[in-house]
Amino acid sequence: MGHPRPARDASPIIRTALGSIPAYRPGRSTPQTYNTPQTYKLSSNENPFPPLPGVIERAAAAAQRLNLYPDLRCTGLVHELATRLDVPEEHLATGTGSVGVTQQLLQVTCEPGDEVLYAWRSFEAYPVLTHVVGARPVQVPLTDGEAHDLDAMADAITERTRLIFVCNPNNPTGTIVRRAELERFLDRVPADCLVVLDEAYIEFVDDPDYPDGIELYRDRPNVCVLRTFSKAYGLAGLRVGYAVAHEPVATALRKVAVPFGVTQFAQDAAVESLRSEEAMRERVAAVSAERERVFGTLVEQGWRVPPSYANFVWLRTGEQTDAFSEACENEGILVRAFGGEGARISLGTPAANDHFLWAAERFLKQCPDVRRDHR
Repeated sequence: MGHPRPARDASPIIRTALGSIPAYRPGRSTPQTYNTPQTYKLSSNENPFPPLPGVIERAAAAAQRLNLYPDLRCTGLVHELATRLDVPEEHLATGTGSVGVTQQLLQVTCEPGDEVLYAWRSFEAYPVLTHVVGARPVQVPLTDGEAHDLDAMADAITERTRLIFVCNPNNPTGTIVRRAELERFLDRVPADCLVVLDEAYIEFVDDPDYPDGIELYRDRPNVCVLRTFSKAYGLAGLRVGYAVAHEPVATALRKVAVPFGVTQFAQDAAVESLRSEEAMRERVAAVSAERERVFGTLVEQGWRVPPSYANFVWLRTGEQTDAFSEACENEGILVRAFGGEGARISLGTPAANDHFLWAAERFLKQCPDVRRDHR
């Protein structure tokens, strides 16, 4: 005897756990108010430059094959990355941006009830995707300097910890973990726990003591490096990222990847971008110069700003975060607000950055107590 049929107006049953999971919230693209003729979007850490030389032409050529599936294995891109990074092709796995690979990492490591450990605040997708796979997020507060507290993170590891994210540089604060402290931390992590070094912003780092995750992964089978073409390479709209990990992990990542998820546009554009390394470095240098200018000006204005090694700056505006975001928007500046905590401002063109600095100074004069809203 079968189950009784539900009423015709019933809805399909959806996992109840999804009711408590917030959706990933991107930086807004359009303002709610239109008080200014010019709007600057500084909310999504996008590259202010157009695609690198040769990329549009390469992508246009791929358009001739829109009737065909893309290369499932991303053969050309994987070969190019393996050659440049000096890693085996079997140690590479691709996905739809670093966020897509992050989801794959959670799928291959976590059973329901397992623990995923990371600093907080850090990349907003970590808790969302952790909940999606039924794992439990373990968030370790940042230090007063807005950086990872690796000692506290090591102390938080339990027998249920399966995955650890170290976002380096950290999004949204821009701070970094340096080589010696990261190596000490890795030495404390059990061998059966995977540590993901999320290096989405590595190209913007100019600190000589910054650890290159690729070098650390080579003799540590439980270390995985996560990178993307969305930031320095300016391919945010094409969604292509990759992980470098030892073969058991990389093989598992390829198993759970969405088939044909990385389009041929993305693959070809990524290859061409890698071959435009010099132009990419010039653009990164320009963004980094703007970062130092914006940082210095904010400090002169009286803001407390942690040094950033990415393509954004962070202001801990505390309870006045929403007011700050609204004030910026009223002046045509869209920033990324994290209510009750702070605001992340991406580096844009010099004109956009100048306009933001003007709005920030005006807000500080009107609300000087915002400086007391830090830790």
